[in-house]
Amino acid sequence: QVQLVESGGGLVQPGGSLRLSCAASGSLFSMSTMAWYRQAPGKQRELVASITSGGTTNYPDSIKGRFTISRDNAKNTMYLQMNGLKPEDTAVYYCRLWRNAASEYWGQGTQVTVSS
Repeated sequence: QVQLVESGGGLVQPGGSLRLSCAASGSLFSMSTMAWYRQAPGKQRELVASITSGGTTNYPDSIKGRFTISRDNAKNTMYLQMNGLKPEDTAVYYCRLWRNAASEYWGQGTQVTVSS
């Protein structure tokens, strides 16, 4: 069983930065693809960034250049460095671990609010 715990969310002004963390329990972390998703009120959950077990990253065009995903397999932890935050980045941010169709886990989410 895997548990994912996000932290690092909060209130930040436009243009500011936050660093989110996702700590995983269990032994699947290093061999799994990890990702950050977000869901704003009234909107569908969307991919923010992903990173494979080998370190290959992927970002949607709306995110490229502002956010950076990384992982530390020794600490079973994934990070999301968010710079240049905009009000439209306001959402609950979730981490996801995917090993295969039978091994997919989600965290409970952390709120990020970008407002002046």
